[in-house]
Amino acid sequence: MSTPTLFNVAVVGATGAVGEQILKQLAARNFPIKELKLLSSARSAGTKIEFKGQTYTVEEATPDSFKGVEIALFSAGGDVSKALIPHAIERGAVCIDNTNAYRMDPGTPLVVPEVNIDKVAEHKGVIANPNCSTIQMVAALKPLYDRFGISRIIVSTYQAVSGAGARAIDEMLRQSKEVLAGGDPKPDILPVGSLPVKHQIAFNAIPQIDKFQDNGFTLEEMKMIRETKKIMGDETLEVTATCVRIPVVYGHSESVYVELKQDFDVAEVKTLLAGAPGLVLQDDPDSQLYPLATDAAGKNEVFVGRVRRDLSNPRALNMWIVSDNLLKGAAWNAVQIAEHIAASRA
Repeated sequence: MSTPTLFNVAVVGATGAVGEQILKQLAARNFPIKELKLLSSARSAGTKIEFKGQTYTVEEATPDSFKGVEIALFSAGGDVSKALIPHAIERGAVCIDNTNAYRMDPGTPLVVPEVNIDKVAEHKGVIANPNCSTIQMVAALKPLYDRFGISRIIVSTYQAVSGAGARAIDEMLRQSKEVLAGGDPKPDILPVGSLPVKHQIAFNAIPQIDKFQDNGFTLEEMKMIRETKKIMGDETLEVTATCVRIPVVYGHSESVYVELKQDFDVAEVKTLLAGAPGLVLQDDPDSQLYPLATDAAGKNEVFVGRVRRDLSNPRALNMWIVSDNLLKGAAWNAVQIAEHIAASRA
């Protein structure tokens, strides 16, 4: 019996919400680790983290941190990725980046394993993890794209506050308590943007995620539009998005309208979705069975339901897509890519 190949692995942003989930995924999957480095900003350096029964001390991430590292998973913000990934590559690491820093770089593969895992082979030292809301949508649409072709996608998202970080979760919980107590909560965090104006998230819906662009769309919406075309490898796709923050802790939900290029049978569509990797079909209106963020939280899969033919366009479908934004939308997708890299070198 051959000895498994082990890898020197670094996790950058190890103390953050996504970094924490990456470590949980690496442990749960028994990823073949020889040496593990946990890296962060100077502010979080010195933090102690338990991993598979061993205590690690988080170190400040510097260019020299990547000596000997073979696989580096980044989730510490775009500026950190831009500053450190070139140094990591120079020292021989393959980087999996969970930020927006490299996603639209023409030379960087943007990968959702269920959709385009073959693109990993084209990397030049870095592979980009797509935006969380994009990942779950393309994972659900890929089997339909392959079978029928897709011409147009209209998506409206209902995104959890965890997508804006731990402080946003704390703000939502604090505001909720204040509202229930009859108080007048003062917002500090959301929406995250260029203006100082903030809005209450408790018992509310904020139709802004990230900064507004010159075309009236937010950066989050433009990420979905651009990334979907790149991942699908189809610049002819017509995609539009409206992204909304809602008071849910974990789990992004999406209402998706998709126009197919060929006629279809709804039963066949459901069969395709039920058999696709990483997808779970939950679609039984008679039992009120459909995907819920509360059920998807803590799970790696993408859940799909409410699949129905559009009433005004016989070649169009409507569906509801839900997934944990910190898992399939970030940590699990990154670890899947890392597993593919490890398997290719075994």
